[in-house]
Amino acid sequence: MIPSALAPLAHAATGSAGVHAAHGPAALAWLLIAVPAASAAVLLLAGRRSDAWGHWLGLAAAVFSALLGLTILAQSLSLPAAERVMEMELWRWFSAGDLSIDVGLRIDPLSLTFVALVTFVGSLIHLYSVAYMSHDRDRRRFFAYLNLFVAAMLTLVLGSSYIVVFVGWEGVGVASYLLIGFWNTADADSPQREQVTSRENAAAAKKAFLMNRVGDLGLLLAMMAMVSQVHSVSFTQVLPSATTGVLTPGWATAIGFFLLLAACGKSAQFPLQAWLGDAMAGPTPVSALIHAATMVTAGVYLMVRSGAVFQASPSAQLAVAVIGAVTLLLGAVIGSAKDDMKKVLAASTMSQIGYMMLGAGLGPIGYAFAIFHLLTHGFFKAQLFLGAGSVMHAMSDQVDMRRFGGLSQVMQVTWVTMGIGWLAILGIPPFSGFWSKDKIIEAAFVGEGARPWVLGSIALFGAGLTAFYMSRLFFMIFHGERRWTTQDDVEGEVHPHESGWMMTAPLVVLSVFSVALGGLLSVGDAFAHWLEPVTGHAEHGEPVLPVPVIMALTLALVLVGVAVAYLMYVRKPVPTVLQPTNALVRAARQDLYQDTVNEGLVMRPGAGLVWATTAADELGVDNAVEGLGTGTAALGQLVRRTESGYLRSYAGYMLAGTVLALIAVLATRL
Repeated sequence: MIPSALAPLAHAATGSAGVHAAHGPAALAWLLIAVPAASAAVLLLAGRRSDAWGHWLGLAAAVFSALLGLTILAQSLSLPAAERVMEMELWRWFSAGDLSIDVGLRIDPLSLTFVALVTFVGSLIHLYSVAYMSHDRDRRRFFAYLNLFVAAMLTLVLGSSYIVVFVGWEGVGVASYLLIGFWNTADADSPQREQVTSRENAAAAKKAFLMNRVGDLGLLLAMMAMVSQVHSVSFTQVLPSATTGVLTPGWATAIGFFLLLAACGKSAQFPLQAWLGDAMAGPTPVSALIHAATMVTAGVYLMVRSGAVFQASPSAQLAVAVIGAVTLLLGAVIGSAKDDMKKVLAASTMSQIGYMMLGAGLGPIGYAFAIFHLLTHGFFKAQLFLGAGSVMHAMSDQVDMRRFGGLSQVMQVTWVTMGIGWLAILGIPPFSGFWSKDKIIEAAFVGEGARPWVLGSIALFGAGLTAFYMSRLFFMIFHGERRWTTQDDVEGEVHPHESGWMMTAPLVVLSVFSVALGGLLSVGDAFAHWLEPVTGHAEHGEPVLPVPVIMALTLALVLVGVAVAYLMYVRKPVPTVLQPTNALVRAARQDLYQDTVNEGLVMRPGAGLVWATTAADELGVDNAVEGLGTGTAALGQLVRRTESGYLRSYAGYMLAGTVLALIAVLATRL
């Protein structure tokens, strides 16, 4: 049964009632942020002196946050549902008239879900990175950036107001920029290939940073509108105003669209998704932590946290669902054509977040399902990215799947663990993805008119495409003929081997969650009930198709996708060079020309506007100012010549003036 789109309980949707002061371990929630932030500061300030132990300090800070987060989660689980929303005011930032901005933390089921995901998965990725970055000369700086990211992400999800969320929002943007472009320099005597790659990495970091700034404008505009209408940016003030009518439908729609723009930038949703593929330039643990499990899901968090605003504006809520539906298809099409395994996983992330945005756009019916899929996806997608890193480690840092094949025989742990992640993202029962993604597909079929048929069909078709491109990735890496035995353009010989325990242990732990987490949290709708203090309770409704039919169709499309990929990439030889393809495949390999569209619609007109403004300034303003200055100076020179100091000259001036005055008088009398 699927919850229907009935209004949640007022206090749950707004968070205005039942808010308690944080106590016990929850009162120490500020340490979740402070410890990794302090660790990052120590590593950066200590410099090279901390190279020998800096990575262990970074790992210890992440593990501490994970243990404290799990302790606070256990405390919250022991409390009645009505007491699970707690706030902690830290200090008053400033006040101006009726507006006062307080810095505080909010501990509730939604924020704690993210805390558990960020800290637990983050700790595993830190452990993995100890081995993955062991030979990097700047490993200490890498761990400082990882700690900085964890602190910023926890600030984002624990903030009690939009302004604190914005601080974390900008923090993860800075950390992402630093980590994507981490390998942005090369020695002067490095090969030309390495120097070019370094420039490309730096460009990728700037692209992600700038496109995210476009989204940030949306969050700034939303906060400006909140201050204008509600005189506050606190959750306990803004969200109730949408429910009580203080925030009019028009303003709710405006704020909703501003928040959606912010989410599109941070979560790589259409039309601001083009940066995510290039962001794979960073080390693979970065992709696992930032671009799979945490930062790119921040937009989904923002949508669900602001649920009351979207419930007050059906237009904005529908826009969220449409953006999610469009993006899940775009990501799936792009992922079906890429040969770079990290970029396939990036497109997959974009597509799966599209599912989450679709769920969030369905209103109360889909809030819990969106976060549920976000949680399970964080585990199995981090597992897939770390598995890809293990393959790179074994294949001299190659990412081209056309150069792999047959690796299941030499990398059995990586093969099994990535296979579990593959089955989880496909939604094969009983793996986690089945319990979360299928719920969104079912919820998409709930409603009236054509909407459920359109959204539900897109979600179904996306499941089939997901099965195809993820099976393509899995088969091209681990099955078929060995294509890595005849490579002449790789430095050194390729000898695939299994990674060490520091890299495989996180894969095994994540596999456990990819198998069991979804099923455990689905028992008795446990996860939906857990989120009710935030999302509210919704009654049950029926999809336009029976649930068993939807499940059967989904599983059938998934099996078809797997079968097609098997026939194309296992039964047939995989070409090791690009082959002539049709227009759709060429477009998908170019990210459906999104960069070209962005350049045509934004960059080139923007550059033209800058050129025109500069020309107008130089030719108009500058010439006018310079002309006025030149004319004034010339007039000064002329006047200077009349000030000779000779008495006879002044007498002549007086005589001439007197004559002119007499002429003027006579002229007026005639």
